[in-house]
Amino acid sequence: MSLLDDVAERDGWRCWVCDEPVDPDMSVNDPRGPSVDSRTADRKAKVAERLAHRGCNTRKGAVKVVIAWPDRLHVVDPAPLITVAGRLERKGGREMVARCPTEQDAQEAADWLVDRFSRLVPGLPVSATIEAGGGQFLVILAAGRR
Repeated sequence: MSLLDDVAERDGWRCWVCDEPVDPDMSVNDPRGPSVDSRTADRKAKVAERLAHRGCNTRKGAVKVVIAWPDRLHVVDPAPLITVAGRLERKGGREMVARCPTEQDAQEAADWLVDRFSRLVPGLPVSATIEAGGGQFLVILAAGRR
């Protein structure tokens, strides 16, 4: 088995950048084809290589990677998820990542975050809580160390 196959199997054939499926039968030269990407320059990262579409990997070299929040979520002041992932991976703890107008909006964002972080930072136990405050609902991610 190749490094690409090993990394892809571990990542469930999903691109770490855009979170979309990667087709294992697509040419590695096609923008939607598979490639192995160094997720971060941080030498302390627990997972050095990640699966990415060739196009996502190439674009990442030209601009700073941003993990997009889905348009369907109603959030205010969403945190940059790559930065949050790095801090939680290094230090654990809690981070406020968004404000939402309703508790239902906050719950939808919390559910999405826990699911997304399970692929963004595999092996890092992440949970989300919602706290009411100031007429809004805060979404807080918490991570423990393994």
